[in-house]
Amino acid sequence: MPLRSSHYPFSAIVGCDTDQLDDLGLSLVLTSVSPEIGGVLVRGEKGTAKSTAVRALAPLLPPVDVYRGDRFSVDPADPAQRSPDGPFGTGTVVESRPVRLVELPVGATEDRVLGSLHLEQALTHGKVAYEPGLLARAHRGILYVDEVNLLHDHLVDLLLDAAATGRVTVERDGFSVEHAARFLLIGTMNPEEGELRPQLLDRFGLTVEVAAPSEPALRAEVVRRRMAHDADPAAFADRYRAAEEALAARVAAARERLGRVRLSEAALLKIAEVCAAYEVDGLRADIVTARTAMAHAAWAGRTSVTRADIRRAALLALPHRRRRNPLDAPGLDEELLDRVLGEEEPPPDPPEPPGPGGTDDPAPTDPDDLPGTEDPADTGDPSGADGPPAGPGGPEPAAPEQGPAPAPTGADDGAPSPRGGEAPPVRAAAPYRPRLLTARGSGEGAEGRRSRAVGARGRRIGSAAPGPGAGGSLHLVETVRAAAARPRGGGRPRLRPEDLRVAVREGQESNLVLFCVDASGSMAARRRMGEVKAAILSLLLDAYRRRDKVGLVTFRGGGAELTLPPTRSVDAAAARLDGLPAGGRTPLAEGLLEAARVLRRERLRDPRLRPLLLVVTDGRATGGRGAVGRALSAADHVAGLGVTTVVVDGESGPLRLGLAARLAERLGADHLPVAEVSADALGGAVRERAS
Repeated sequence: MPLRSSHYPFSAIVGCDTDQLDDLGLSLVLTSVSPEIGGVLVRGEKGTAKSTAVRALAPLLPPVDVYRGDRFSVDPADPAQRSPDGPFGTGTVVESRPVRLVELPVGATEDRVLGSLHLEQALTHGKVAYEPGLLARAHRGILYVDEVNLLHDHLVDLLLDAAATGRVTVERDGFSVEHAARFLLIGTMNPEEGELRPQLLDRFGLTVEVAAPSEPALRAEVVRRRMAHDADPAAFADRYRAAEEALAARVAAARERLGRVRLSEAALLKIAEVCAAYEVDGLRADIVTARTAMAHAAWAGRTSVTRADIRRAALLALPHRRRRNPLDAPGLDEELLDRVLGEEEPPPDPPEPPGPGGTDDPAPTDPDDLPGTEDPADTGDPSGADGPPAGPGGPEPAAPEQGPAPAPTGADDGAPSPRGGEAPPVRAAAPYRPRLLTARGSGEGAEGRRSRAVGARGRRIGSAAPGPGAGGSLHLVETVRAAAARPRGGGRPRLRPEDLRVAVREGQESNLVLFCVDASGSMAARRRMGEVKAAILSLLLDAYRRRDKVGLVTFRGGGAELTLPPTRSVDAAAARLDGLPAGGRTPLAEGLLEAARVLRRERLRDPRLRPLLLVVTDGRATGGRGAVGRALSAADHVAGLGVTTVVVDGESGPLRLGLAARLAERLGADHLPVAEVSADALGGAVRERAS
């Protein structure tokens, strides 16, 4: 059947237009060949064709057979699958339709994802009817989540349940429905906007890092094709129609061949050795790597798994599973991988003994299984077709942004550097579990895990008409009550739009955690700065777990600067912190005023995102006559913003001036010695910060 051309053709994407697929193209193809792999997570900066490639994948997949009128797309050939729209008899018409690409918006409600009560049927006809959600529509298709790292926690929980069980169970509003939900999960994300929860990250079978090509010729080719497509999409699609059909035929052939691919005991043991060498958690990595290696063999036209298949599978399946925390750099040590794999191919299993009749019934011989006929593209040679590309899109991840290299730990405390009194960067001590710091009062921000808020999740505290500040789920009782209370001429009450009521719930929100860090000479003592950086790093990791946005303002020497604009990329903040030098005077006033400017700007961008300002300083203000007065005036200005503020006191040692405590009083802030940032240091007696 002719391929659909509503999207940019897959084979027209640079990197997917030859037999030498880049990591992005290969990972999408392999999960299409074997959906049991578990999907793909595509990480990369904006403008790198992530969404384009995903949307172009669906037309390459073989169509699926469904019962006519079945909203749940059960497989007619599988009697174990039952549809809530069934039962379907033998005379029910079976039709073929293309594979669906269902997009899940990051702002979707739980009812939209799971399905909900059909309100019109319930109130008009008195029938309890179920309206399927996005997970039902995605069954036997592709579920695509753009900006998956920004997905709300309650939606992440739903995806985790569906991915683990392959089914969705809905129990609410007087009905109970269970249906199959097996789909190819594909997510795209920009790491600069924050990382994924580890539980969801592990559910993605493969992960790939993408970046824009650096070669001018490749960049020009990308622009040339994009402009040609935008000028005449139909003509552009026709130009690649033959390549698309050939690629779709190869996917279908690989799917058919997958059932004949053999994974020998030696190959399976080698996969286990690789996973053990990288110390990945659990056994899901072994299973995914084995399935990916088999899919790669099927894609290459072979029926046995080779060393090259295992190597390629490991580069796609393991990088995101070896990370212990969000600050670990992704990627694999390929030298270790090659050492574990060795140079020899895993030997095949010995042949089965003859059957009772005394004769063997050997399987058809695949020419690629014969010695000496291995495809040079699958030998593990980097120059081969499926070896790691040397250019953009290869398995070598981009190195995370790093600050200046730290000084040796044996340097003298507070020793001046060659840069004129500026102490070299000091690495943070080991992070720990910090105490919980929250914004005062109750907000209406995005769902998170820090401060109290009124939103779509949590315990129900009332109802309201749909609008800003109201939850997203229907409050059926209050809706019926509003319809019944409206004057009517007689008969049953009829629902009107103004009668709708949604639940108002009290839960938790995420916040903007803005660090204002003193990096002056008074903080430059090596032990002190190490403790301060450890406290900040611990609070950064806590912000990652609580889905916060973070920013970093530093001040020293002649002024203050916004070192990191507010972002959800905690690892970017940690990289800036790690390379932060210290030295010079203490322009405390400039630091507070710069923090105030950032807070005002962020309040204009998102009025619902409540900030939490953490001022990390010893409270000293130097920089000429009047420095203390300017600092106090700046503190009054920040206090006038009404922002919840905490002063983390970096002063240590037997002789303490207590300046940070006086600054906290002027700011209307809480004073927190750096030694008390740790939750364990308080012995469980953590103060609650609520109004």
